[in-house]
Amino acid sequence: MRKKVKFTNVENSTFYVTVRKRVDAYFTDNDLTIHANPAMWLKTGFFLTGITAIYVMILIGGFNATITLLLCALLGMFGAFVGFNVCHDAIHRAYSSNARVNTAFSFVFNLIGASPYVWNICHNIVHHTYTNISGHDEDIDVAPGLIRFSETETVNKLQSYQHFYAFLLYSFSMLSWVFRKDYKKFFQKKIGEQVSNHPKIEYYKLFLYKGIYYFLFIVLPLLVMNITWWQFVIGFLVMQFSQGLVLGLVFQLAHVVEGTSFPLPNDEGNIEEAWAVHQMQTTANFAVDCKITGFLCGGLNRQIEHHLFPKICHIHYPAIGKIVKDTAAEFNLDYIESPTFSAALVSHYKTLRRLGKETYNLTPYINRPEQYLAGPKIAFAEK
Repeated sequence: MRKKVKFTNVENSTFYVTVRKRVDAYFTDNDLTIHANPAMWLKTGFFLTGITAIYVMILIGGFNATITLLLCALLGMFGAFVGFNVCHDAIHRAYSSNARVNTAFSFVFNLIGASPYVWNICHNIVHHTYTNISGHDEDIDVAPGLIRFSETETVNKLQSYQHFYAFLLYSFSMLSWVFRKDYKKFFQKKIGEQVSNHPKIEYYKLFLYKGIYYFLFIVLPLLVMNITWWQFVIGFLVMQFSQGLVLGLVFQLAHVVEGTSFPLPNDEGNIEEAWAVHQMQTTANFAVDCKITGFLCGGLNRQIEHHLFPKICHIHYPAIGKIVKDTAAEFNLDYIESPTFSAALVSHYKTLRRLGKETYNLTPYINRPEQYLAGPKIAFAEK
């Protein structure tokens, strides 16, 4: 039986106390809200208007096959961007101090193919608490037997090639989410440490909202568009693959790169670190100086700030980022980041290769795990 994980290093909790006090002071001294500001509302309008316009353009038709397929790909990408920029904050209740506003924008998650209720459990509760802990954080359990994200998992021959095919599999992530993942997670007995005990209304909502999504993106296009079934299938898959690839890449660049760790609890079920220090060790940023990346990713390129302060709207992450980085340096904690998106991709590729091919080639040394389990450690703190 799996023991409940606890974070036991109370001494290191002073880091979080200090950084939180400084971040709170930033908002108080500048008379700012931690929720959405006018810039955030403009972003929301841009992405919601964009995805609606693209959807309507595809339904109306009149474009040649090439343009239509490009619009399908763009629709999928905007689906990911809406999730990043609008729904993610709302489900974390970081968008607004008004619960109804958060609920309204959380509902949009249903319209891009995913259940906000299930996501809240898997992401907000489980992933944010047990980040990168194998057997507890199901976000690193992407495709068991196909992709190996943790040094503690058994490696097989197929995974020795994962640095080649993983990116292709990411493209299927949204397709799986739409037709499989939400149902699987919902009906599991436990999600991580969270026992599944759903209110009866959530059973109704799960199937109702999935039905609405299937109608909008399968039934309605087939009814109103002058296309054959196979043309629809191609367009639908292009939309799903583009959305899945964007989601998969952004999610994995936050936790599965060089320098991040995958700690295991001891025999008593304890992680011998404070929770906030654990977040620093398992989370990474990328391209924080690129305004385009920040605009599109909705702050998910600043996952360190997000994991420490999930109730703060992502529009404020650039401002509090320097506070977090400077405080981490004071406490001799690594602040893991890649300067660009491409650098983060390379780092992710190298990590996949290390966890797959390099580990598999060294399996004869299984009795000396320290020779192959220890990945490269990149320290970014100013010692």
